[in-house]
Amino acid sequence: MAAMQESLDRTPVSLYNSNLTTTTTMTRSISRAGWSIHTAKRPILNSDEIDKMTEVIKIPVPEMIFGNNHVIIRHDSSGFEVGFNAVDALDRVAKHGNPDGGLVKVSYSDAWLKDKAKSTDGVHEVVKPFDWTYTTDYRGTISPEDTVFEKTEDEIPLQKLRRPDPILFFEDVVLFEDELGDNGISMLSVKIRVMPDRLLLLCRFFLRVDDVVFRIRDCRIFVEFGENEVLREYVVKQDSYENVKRKIPLSTRDFGLFLRDPNWVADRLPVIESVTDKARVHVADTMQ
Repeated sequence: MAAMQESLDRTPVSLYNSNLTTTTTMTRSISRAGWSIHTAKRPILNSDEIDKMTEVIKIPVPEMIFGNNHVIIRHDSSGFEVGFNAVDALDRVAKHGNPDGGLVKVSYSDAWLKDKAKSTDGVHEVVKPFDWTYTTDYRGTISPEDTVFEKTEDEIPLQKLRRPDPILFFEDVVLFEDELGDNGISMLSVKIRVMPDRLLLLCRFFLRVDDVVFRIRDCRIFVEFGENEVLREYVVKQDSYENVKRKIPLSTRDFGLFLRDPNWVADRLPVIESVTDKARVHVADTMQ
């Protein structure tokens, strides 16, 4: 696996509601050494669910919004949880314009925003314009909310992850995707794998705005089951579209094959920010 990477000033209060109206459900779970992992994959939201979500997050939702999907890591005895869902992720999107001061701007963006606004005319208090790329700094939803993550020099142990350990559980969950009015793609997804002695989760935001920019925001969660702590790494990568395009092998006939591959792009973007923090999981003393 490729190399991994300020604690948030506050832990976000979850807006996510798991009381679903959808009936088609694919849920999976696994328990290992006092930890349990739960995933849910369900269809895209229906129109009523989209209206409800838009009321909550105050911006139009992406074209493909999987608002009932989630991944949750839980320490069973302490009640600690770190979860990932589309509602809380989108609530971290800038609701008062582009945080880059207009860097991500294409000729169609104004028309696209107006079209998005029309689709939510019946929803009150929707902020517009907003960051139309749906860039989010989401690093998971933590419970209890007063859980403290502190900066650390510790790193995710790549040597352990390179071992040929059996993978007991793997899931790939998409939270949202939008083609940005045919100007590229914005996507947030979560992958998790569980091995006998540890687990690794990757929540990746991938952005491609054609002829403008590539952006990656990765949040990794690492848990060694024999230790009562959670390691979290957050990495921001970004470069211009042209700089990335120059790195495609000249012999290729399909440039798009590379530009559509988040893993290929991620390995070629410079790191803009990298922070690792960790939290202790407090286990109750059962001794009398």
